[in-house]
Amino acid sequence: MLARVLVPMDGSTLSEHALTYALENHPDASVTVLTVVGEPSMMMGDAVSLAFEDDLETAATERAAEVFDRAREVATEHDAEIDTVVAIGRPARAIITRADDYDAVVMGSHSGDVIGRLFVGDVAETVFERSPVPVTVVR
Repeated sequence: MLARVLVPMDGSTLSEHALTYALENHPDASVTVLTVVGEPSMMMGDAVSLAFEDDLETAATERAAEVFDRAREVATEHDAEIDTVVAIGRPARAIITRADDYDAVVMGSHSGDVIGRLFVGDVAETVFERSPVPVTVVR
């Protein structure tokens, strides 16, 4: 039985499916939802505006709020509580770095955005290959 499960969420339907899967299949586990906000870089679209923020952590938390609100709604539907954490950086790296603190990672197979579809499963594949703990990929 798993005690601690990490569920990365990006706001996509597939990441919601992953949270639902984790809550239904590991009802006694402590579930933490992780949202990764891209690190500031001139090549990363929306993340570029983070570079202009005075307080990077506050800005990242504000950007994660919508994902966390939806995650809490899903948890409430399953009569469960979740913890939330926001990270700044590259999604795969941030997930792998935190995975050591958990018994497993449960994640969607890919992002729901256009870029995620072009690189289907890139983050999930990287996490699956490099995670120090078991990974369940949900479709």
